[in-house]
Amino acid sequence: MSTIRTAALPLVFTIAMLIMIVYGLNQTEISSRAEGIRILEESLFRAAVTCYAIEGRYPPSVAYIEQFYGVHVDRARFAIFYEAFSPNVMPEIVVFEMMR
Repeated sequence: MSTIRTAALPLVFTIAMLIMIVYGLNQTEISSRAEGIRILEESLFRAAVTCYAIEGRYPPSVAYIEQFYGVHVDRARFAIFYEAFSPNVMPEIVVFEMMR
């Protein structure tokens, strides 16, 4: 009986380590995705404020920001809700990650 326990202990330890590694990698991926969304939203907001400072109005669309303010949007990865109410009111910008 003790031989079985001695042989099973390294196996249990290895399985536990593999579970912790997979869990850690999953948490890292979730954090990375959230950070990508945050960075894109922040870039769009900064570009909108820069546009307002330079042109006296907020940009009419995300395409305008991409064309004139150098923000690149990976359309295969992100969807953007951009609602410009008025040229002198900060637009609502929300970034969503596309389902894979």
